[in-house]
Amino acid sequence: MICLATIAMQANAQTLVAYFSATGNTQKAAEDLARVGGFELWRIEAYEPYTEADLDWRNKQSRSSLEMADPNERPTVKACTYIEPYDTIYVGFPIWWGICPRIIRSWIDNNELDGKTLIPFATSGSQGIETAVKFLRETYPQYNWQDGKLLNEYTDESLQEWVRVR
Repeated sequence: MICLATIAMQANAQTLVAYFSATGNTQKAAEDLARVGGFELWRIEAYEPYTEADLDWRNKQSRSSLEMADPNERPTVKACTYIEPYDTIYVGFPIWWGICPRIIRSWIDNNELDGKTLIPFATSGSQGIETAVKFLRETYPQYNWQDGKLLNEYTDESLQEWVRVR
């Protein structure tokens, strides 16, 4: 079992921002997106938190390197989201090795996303989001993935515009 608990969210919301953040960059983007859009916010957390050493992408034996080297790896999610009331879910993550971290796949695999509109967003120090979106669409073709957006630099106005065109 990858998900250890289910936490109920506010039942009247229609849009959710669900995100994983290892260093805080994606968290800030997710919080700003939720605030600007008036959306519910949910943090996807690893049951075993990532340490600085775990995130050392230069170390081939670090936790993140080992997870990303194994396509079947699914880190345990601390708690799962009650997503039934949401029609649209923004899914946020840092770009790791050109795609989403394996914990995002854990979250996807443990939620019923049929009929939901899924909008990825990401933060990255060096890569765009296009490869990650392609990966998600190819890995989960049964879901309604929209084009994603890299949220390294943005303003409230640019977030409002992005939300408005959805």
